[in-house]
Amino acid sequence: MSTAEAITLELADIQNGALHPRPTPYVGVYILLRVDDPRQGRQLLGRLLPVVASASDPAGRDKQAWVTVGISFEGLRVLGVPEQSLRTFPKEFQEGMAARAESLGDVGESAPEHWEAPLGTGDVHIALSALSPDTERLATVVESARETYRDYAGVEVIWRQEVYAQEGEKTSFGFKDGLSNPAVEGSGIPGTNPHEAPVKAGEFLLGYPNEVGEISPTPQPEVLGRNGTFLVVRKLHTRVAAYRQYLRDRAKDRADEELLAAKMVGRWTSGAPLVLSPDADDPALGGDIERSNAFMYEADDPRGIKCPVGAHARRMNPRDASIIGVPRLHRLMRRSTSYGPMLPDGVLEDDGVDRGIIFVAAMARIDRQFEFVKTQWINEGLFFGAPDEKDPLVGPNSGSEQFTIPHKPIRRRLTELPTFVVNRGGEYLFVPSLSALKWISEL
Repeated sequence: MSTAEAITLELADIQNGALHPRPTPYVGVYILLRVDDPRQGRQLLGRLLPVVASASDPAGRDKQAWVTVGISFEGLRVLGVPEQSLRTFPKEFQEGMAARAESLGDVGESAPEHWEAPLGTGDVHIALSALSPDTERLATVVESARETYRDYAGVEVIWRQEVYAQEGEKTSFGFKDGLSNPAVEGSGIPGTNPHEAPVKAGEFLLGYPNEVGEISPTPQPEVLGRNGTFLVVRKLHTRVAAYRQYLRDRAKDRADEELLAAKMVGRWTSGAPLVLSPDADDPALGGDIERSNAFMYEADDPRGIKCPVGAHARRMNPRDASIIGVPRLHRLMRRSTSYGPMLPDGVLEDDGVDRGIIFVAAMARIDRQFEFVKTQWINEGLFFGAPDEKDPLVGPNSGSEQFTIPHKPIRRRLTELPTFVVNRGGEYLFVPSLSALKWISEL
């Protein structure tokens, strides 16, 4: 493994949101735009440039926050990117998430015909993400972004989703989130796991060597592709009441209920990992971002006695586990956020309120990273010898699946797993470098 100094990233040309973790705590908003006038759309990108912070400016422009700009494949076409350049983008990005829904397991209630408009319709051309540590600074950065598009009649806001950290930065399921971040070689940004070597920059950024020493296919010309990344964005509605009721019906008591929940996720609600605290929650451990990630699976729990091999967190990031697929080749840089209010403690009936997670992940290869993880590690269990077991929390379970919890002397099984997470829609986006944004704006 090369040292971080072996690779020098062009941080001043990379959008801040492509490398830096989101603020802690955070508030934010996602805004989707449709471009009806290509000339005005290009002018908009030019005006956005002063608002977008680079990765060399971790605190954001004027110490406020930062805006990230993503463009869909159809958006690139509408903005006038030449056809010969469009053909150099990966097939899965060209097709879009909706067209690949069936292979991703987005069927039934998660199928595109049930998605929240305009997601998956082709109307999404430009996406803006604004994140900040507090509402005051968010208002400042959002107003700066709004000033860039409100004067253009040919650019229309078609979707807006506010997000914010819940108390304790927990997801709607009640688990602390945003705990694990990889170190990217050459970025100077530390990771959260001291036992994990930095991941090659080419796994997340285009134009740099990846874990196998290759440079992933990069859109051309070089000014368009280099220093860019791809974003996968999905609006995931969570059925919290059904999840709580499922656990209540199968647990012996409240303590067992908490244990079953931890076994499904791989961590206790505080964020303490089962590998380091298998028998009881440890809030002090969960609150220590470095200690709570200082473990590996193959080295510390190879058989999954502490943390089941099929647990959600272990599926999403198997670390050093010996499984089908080399974990470092399928690593995602998650930047997910929560939306909607928490369901009050103890409530077991659905209140009809929309709540969940805006799943966001950056990568250089949509096929080898997000799509592999979704189809092989989330939707199946073949990689650890249980092909019929899906992710117990976010997998496309239909009521007939099960989840195995290794235990001595007799293993435990949860059966009849229903769907706890429904995909309300998503997009594949390209996050260009700052120089690429300028190049597109001047077409």
